[in-house]
Amino acid sequence: MAVEDDDFERPLRDLEKKIEELTGVPGGEDRSGEIARLARRLETLRQEIFSRLTPWQRTLVARHPKRPYTLDYIGLLFTEFVEIHGDRKYADDPAIVAGFASYKGTPVAIIGHQKGRDTKEKVRRNFGMPRPEGYRKAVRVMEMAEKFQRPLFTFVDTPGAYPGKGAEERGQAEAIAYSLRAMAALTVPIIVTVTGEGGSGGALAIAVGDRLLMLEHAVYSVISPEGCAAILWSDQGKAKEAARAMRITAPDLKDLEVIDDIVPEPAGGAQTDHARQASLLDERLLAHLEDIRSVSASERVECRYQKFRRMGKYGQARFF
Repeated sequence: MAVEDDDFERPLRDLEKKIEELTGVPGGEDRSGEIARLARRLETLRQEIFSRLTPWQRTLVARHPKRPYTLDYIGLLFTEFVEIHGDRKYADDPAIVAGFASYKGTPVAIIGHQKGRDTKEKVRRNFGMPRPEGYRKAVRVMEMAEKFQRPLFTFVDTPGAYPGKGAEERGQAEAIAYSLRAMAALTVPIIVTVTGEGGSGGALAIAVGDRLLMLEHAVYSVISPEGCAAILWSDQGKAKEAARAMRITAPDLKDLEVIDDIVPEPAGGAQTDHARQASLLDERLLAHLEDIRSVSASERVECRYQKFRRMGKYGQARFF
C-alpha cells in the first residue's frame, strides 16, 4: 500500500471507523469476531505504515496535535512538580514550562516547550513558540538548578522561537544566546529529549545537554522543511524534497552523531498511547541519568563542550 501522500493515515482512520460502527451496533448478532479481526488488521497495518515513513511524514507525525507535551510527561514521569513563573523582567511566557519536581526520589529541574490542545490554549501558549521572557525564565530555573545541584531535564517541541516584532524588540536573539551559554556552563547533569518538532534556535536554546534523546518519529532541524523549500526554491510545495535532503529524522541525526539515543514509540506514534510512551522514555532517562552522574562535574562540562564542538559534518546534499 502506497503511503506517500500527506494523508497516509487515512487507511487507519477508515478501519477505526468500521470498528467504532460495529461496536456501537446495539443487540443483534454477535460481531465480536469481526471486531477482533479488524482490530488485528488495524494493528498490523499501523505497524506497516509507521515502519516506512518518509522524512516528510515523520514531520507530520511530530506535529500531531495529540502527541504528549511537556506537561503530559511531567504528570506521567515526575512527582511533586512546582512550576516557576515569570522572568522577573517583563512577564511570564506560557510557551515555556519550567519548575522543580522529584524523579524517582531525586530532586530535579524541568524545562520544556508547551503547545496547546484546543484553540484557546494554543493561543495562550503561542503554539509552543517562546518569546524572550520564556527563555529568561528557563535561564532562571537553570541557575536555580545549578545552585541546588539538581539534574536538569528538558523537553523540546517547538516550531521555533516567536519571530514577532515585540519579541525582537525585547531581545529574542540575546535571550536565546544567554540560554545557550548558561546550559553550556552548568555542572549538573542535563538530559534533553526532542519529543516532537525541534525547530531552529528556539529548540537549541534548551537543548545543550550531556545527552540528547529523540523520540522515534520526532524531527530536529535548523529550519522547517517549508522554510527551507521557500528559501531554496521559492516554493513551499517542495517541503517533501527539503525534508528528505535536510536529514531531520532521528535515524539521520543519530548517524550524524548529533543525538545520542533514539527512544522507540508505540505503533502509530506517541499520540496513540501517552502512558506507554512515557514508560519507554522513562527507561532511557533513568539509564542516561545514572551514567552521567557517574562522572565528575568538571568532566561533564568538558565532555558537553567537546560534544558540541564535534558537530558539523559537511557533504553535498542530493535534493532529487
